[in-house]
Amino acid sequence: MSRHFGAFQRLLPPSAVCTDVGRVNTSRVDWLGQFSSPVLPDSPKFLLQPSCSDEVATILKYCHEQRVPVVPQGGNTGMVGGSVPHRGDEVVLSLSRMNKIHSFDPTNAVIQCQSGCILDNLNEYLRPYGYVMPLDLGSSGSCQIGGNVATNAGGIRFLRYGSLRSNILGLKVVLANGDTIDLLNTLRKDNTGYDLKHLFIGSEGTLGVITDVCVATPMLLANSVTALLGLDYYEDAVAALSAARNKLGESIAAIEYWDSASMRISSTTQLGLGDCRFYLLVEVASNMNLESLEDRMMDFLGMYSKGVLATDEGKKKSLWKLRENIPLALKGMNGHTYKYDVSMSPHLFNQATLMVQHHLAAEYPHAQVFQYGHLADGNLHLNIWSPTFDQEIKNLAESTLYEFLRLHRGSISAEHGIGVLKAKHLNVSKSEKAIATMRNLKFLFDPYNILNPNKVLN
Repeated sequence: MSRHFGAFQRLLPPSAVCTDVGRVNTSRVDWLGQFSSPVLPDSPKFLLQPSCSDEVATILKYCHEQRVPVVPQGGNTGMVGGSVPHRGDEVVLSLSRMNKIHSFDPTNAVIQCQSGCILDNLNEYLRPYGYVMPLDLGSSGSCQIGGNVATNAGGIRFLRYGSLRSNILGLKVVLANGDTIDLLNTLRKDNTGYDLKHLFIGSEGTLGVITDVCVATPMLLANSVTALLGLDYYEDAVAALSAARNKLGESIAAIEYWDSASMRISSTTQLGLGDCRFYLLVEVASNMNLESLEDRMMDFLGMYSKGVLATDEGKKKSLWKLRENIPLALKGMNGHTYKYDVSMSPHLFNQATLMVQHHLAAEYPHAQVFQYGHLADGNLHLNIWSPTFDQEIKNLAESTLYEFLRLHRGSISAEHGIGVLKAKHLNVSKSEKAIATMRNLKFLFDPYNILNPNKVLN
């Protein structure tokens, strides 16, 4: 790898080749500590951090010619090992220096920026114009928009604004051989042939490196009201979902849920709801006046005996913190957490959870199961905790959950991607012919398999 280091030093500006040991080591481990690059005698002791698409093209042209594997990396906040080296011989291509906002067109409400822009920074930039990014994630302070696009990230705004895919108008992408495809279209309507950008959205850096994006941005709504319900049965949560759609309609911004086990680790505050088996957080947002919005929510809340309402920012944040604290609390528990991000019909969430719980209880009574997620868009986050990592627990949990998904035509990944973690299970959600077509596309775009090898396709 030393000869490649010298070549990169010749081809790139000094600032584009980083040899800081701490920075290099950090780039080779995912934020959960689940995946890390094996250290080989010839493992790179540097990472590449270009500042523009031309430098990315220079890097990939050389790597294509020399057969050097490359791992594109954004904020490295992924959950499935897709943004870190897996074999040990890969060069990390960090996009963190590509953080320029090129423009915002308030007439068309489209922002154009480089892929290394942090999500929170984009929201702060848009706020004075009265707009907001169409996604919100727990990692918004460190995740980058290019990584969001490459994984087609979901989050709590999915219900209101749809998938990130549906809000991307254009991309600039550098292919494995260094060729650049400029698809930076800011038009909201363009019906001219194949829409190539969709090949790269959700491809997790396996088909090309996204360097620039154009995103359609929704208006920042003036008022919002948040409510938290305490419910005794899961069926009540499903019924409340239908009731919310009927009562609150187009003003619904988010519907989140979690179980009592998740509440216990998230907070000791009862909020006057007492002990409940399930909790449902509902938020509405609109440009209608706050009093009307509050009346609408109160009409919905009147159907339930246990509920709290929040209209001021402090109380709304405290309610949201209960939901947002769950993954952080799980990460902070001593032991190991197995994380599953899956998609199915909302009425099946509890059934899937109980099935996994039942199968684990017989042999691993110390394992704890937690369920939470985005109820309205069918996204369950099923988490299992055990005192130490146990491959048998992982195998049993996955065989149970994935067989359930296969039977009910669910998805093994709702929003976190496939990466390394789920590559061998792709056939649960994709047919053999679909996977074969994906392999053909991979070979077409990257015949030497240098882009994020061993990710998505096992």
